[in-house]
Amino acid sequence: MKRRIHLELRNRTPSDVKELVLDNCRSNDGKIEGLTAEFVNLEFLSLISVGLSTVSNLPELPKLKKLELSDNRIFGGLDVLAEKLPNLTHLNLSGNNLKDISTLEPLKKLEYLKSLDLFNCEVTNLNDYRESVFTLLPQLTYLDGYDQEDKEAPDSDAEVDGVDDEEEEDEEDEDEEDEFDEEDDDEEDDVEGDDYEYDVSGEEEEFGHDGEVDDDEEDEDEDDEDEEDEETGKGEKRKRETDDEGEGEDD
Repeated sequence: MKRRIHLELRNRTPSDVKELVLDNCRSNDGKIEGLTAEFVNLEFLSLISVGLSTVSNLPELPKLKKLELSDNRIFGGLDVLAEKLPNLTHLNLSGNNLKDISTLEPLKKLEYLKSLDLFNCEVTNLNDYRESVFTLLPQLTYLDGYDQEDKEAPDSDAEVDGVDDEEEEDEEDEDEEDEFDEEDDDEEDDVEGDDYEYDVSGEEEEFGHDGEVDDDEEDEDEDDEDEEDEETGKGEKRKRETDDEGEGEDD
């Protein structure tokens, strides 16, 4: 049992532990080795099928709210629970040797007790069992999972799962936000890419496709040079003709 507790601690101190599950670990004469009052912040304790015949050796756990004691051999002595576990709200005593309503009377001192389970206990076979228990324990809201109007109690495990689901939904929302941001980044990249192509196409329009614009400019320059050469040639020809006429007149 002590080794099991060491494994549950996993390098933590007892004061750090809020939940402790020791199911199927055998107790020694009603004592649970290693389970001490050092677990001052413990809120949930499960001791299912550990061979307990009494709860008198449980340590003082002032913050404990939920205690699982099903499938043991407890037959009475429940008065110690109010002394050592004053803030208990959920108590499961299913499958124990509880036979009479009177054995439950010490639970009246647990003023915060809201849920009590007594499945498979002989006391459940008594006439007017439910009415008697609700009368004896007026602070009780749920007995064996149902209230006085036979409305089912919310599953505490489901509530825990609900918290986990909310965290998962938050994570999913975060993942969706990340995906959305990635899509936005991709769209921005596409826009930047379009701008880049547009700029390139603009450059192509300015500088020509494969030098076509440059070739046209060179052709135009060559045509201008040819025209200039023709005009120059004509001018030289006229000048020679004029010179020849002048020489003829001198003769």
